[in-house]
Amino acid sequence: MRSLIDILELTTAEIDELIAVAEDIIATPEKYAEACKGKILGTLFFEPSTRTRLSFTSAMMSLGGNVLGFSEATSSSASKGESVADTVRMVSAYSDIIAMRHPKEGAPYVAAKAATVPIINAGDGGHFHPTQTLTDLLTIKRKKGSLHNLTVGLCGDLKFGRTVHSLIAAMSRYTGIKFVLIAPEELKLPGYVKYEFLGDGKLEYVETTDMEAAMPELDILYMTRIQQERFASHDEYLRLKDSYILTLDKLANAKPDLCIMHPLPRVNEISVKVDDDPRACYFEQAKNGRYIRMALILKLLAEKDQPDTVRPGEPTTEITCSNPRCITSTEQELPQMFRCVDEEHNIHRCAYCDQKAYPKKK
Repeated sequence: MRSLIDILELTTAEIDELIAVAEDIIATPEKYAEACKGKILGTLFFEPSTRTRLSFTSAMMSLGGNVLGFSEATSSSASKGESVADTVRMVSAYSDIIAMRHPKEGAPYVAAKAATVPIINAGDGGHFHPTQTLTDLLTIKRKKGSLHNLTVGLCGDLKFGRTVHSLIAAMSRYTGIKFVLIAPEELKLPGYVKYEFLGDGKLEYVETTDMEAAMPELDILYMTRIQQERFASHDEYLRLKDSYILTLDKLANAKPDLCIMHPLPRVNEISVKVDDDPRACYFEQAKNGRYIRMALILKLLAEKDQPDTVRPGEPTTEITCSNPRCITSTEQELPQMFRCVDEEHNIHRCAYCDQKAYPKKK
């Protein structure tokens, strides 16, 4: 069963194809008005969402299909203790494709293994958000004409920002990409993302805490919210929440064709006065989410019988995931699953959440 859990499950050729279909939908929406007539999308949102949930709903309705689901865990049997796998097995019986958001990292991986219909990861904790990445790529392509030869500034919460992790993974496969990572020390990009996509000369990148100093070289500025819901300490959140606030003054030395993006929701990290600047693209970005999700729904329904492309993992009793945000921390009957990413240094990663682990040598 073909699903989408991680953006890297799509080749660059497939991403280009999805962008082309999305642009055709924008140009000629009437061609697609009944493309999913008689089909049902299940939306399983165990965590609050506005843009992602409504854009999936709008996407399926714009294709002539129907939608069922829930918008918070308390309105589902999850509040009674039902597992992700059981919920997904049941909803698979009522729908043709499922979009799922969950606060625990790796939950969509569990869903994809249990479902009998395609699963789309609509965000899992601070892990991945592949459909936001597709939205971002469509926006960049439409604004810049290409996904190559760009300097991309990522600013704010790079530690827990799942949109950032997925965007880096996706753009690491294009040529001439440079990342400028702008974050306070406490919210720097996780080591596993650097190791897998940026380290050992894989891609040019710099880390800084100074947004204004980095501004003149940027083609894209991708702002992110400091996410209160990801912090264990409220005091730490309060200390960091105003780390970066984009104002018109701070854009004084920016390129005239800079593209300012944000996955939204915004709190105060972009002044509302920036909204009228022609370089502000974040509301158009949100609109593009509907079109790229329409293209993705069409693709996965057409290819639902193709082999599973979800990254493999091997069951083990020798390693236990130490990540408290992993789905295995709450659903403890799940098997511990790991994959080896570096044989020389004996580095493994949790198949659910990508937490690093070192098995004991025998």
